[in-house]
Amino acid sequence: MNDPLAIELSNVEVRYDTTTLHFECAVAAGGIVAVAGASGSGKSTLLHLVAGFEEPDGGEIRILGKNVDRLAPSERPVSMIFQDNNLFAHLDVATNVGLGIDPALRLSAGDRITIEDALRRVGLTGFARRLPPTLSGGERQRVALARALVRHRPLLLLDEPFAALDPGMRAGMRTLLRELHEEEGNTILMITHHPDDVKALADSVLFLDQGRIIAHDSLARFLERRDNAAIDRFLGNVS
Repeated sequence: MNDPLAIELSNVEVRYDTTTLHFECAVAAGGIVAVAGASGSGKSTLLHLVAGFEEPDGGEIRILGKNVDRLAPSERPVSMIFQDNNLFAHLDVATNVGLGIDPALRLSAGDRITIEDALRRVGLTGFARRLPPTLSGGERQRVALARALVRHRPLLLLDEPFAALDPGMRAGMRTLLRELHEEEGNTILMITHHPDDVKALADSVLFLDQGRIIAHDSLARFLERRDNAAIDRFLGNVS
């Protein structure tokens, strides 16, 4: 029997006053998928639907073969990292990571070892007692990654995780994300506006335009496309 797909969106619709977004796709398990497209094309809505932060007006969402339409975000096998990290400024790094294990912070000695190990894996050994405002943008993103790691969810959603980082930090975070993906074997969906992120990280690409998925290609196929103006603009193929 074949393994289930990581994500299936079947005739999923989100209706607004002036527009309707429509998503139809099937994402294989185990890869890194870039979610790209112009601002307002529906990328964040797509991730919020999968995570459970937004409810569809129609259609069906399945994760690892299971219908999740009635599951709350905390019940879905998903972790999500936002552009602004969602760290609590008054809590130290270890506590922010510990929220990924238990939101009530009832942490055992074993949990604290797990937290230290996650910080080690993201290159933040010795940072446990630091507060988020004392960290750089890249370090805060590493804390968010560590919090996702301790949850051990098979699906990781990233909403423009590198948007506030300079080019050097972006490159370092891309390398770290690839290494952690290889260790975890999870499925990653990552929103990005940067072709360099797509080329460096993605195995495949979901490209959105005006609330529709207009391309779902392997990386090689996507980079070869010359048949759509929105994709050409994203890739810089417009003279």
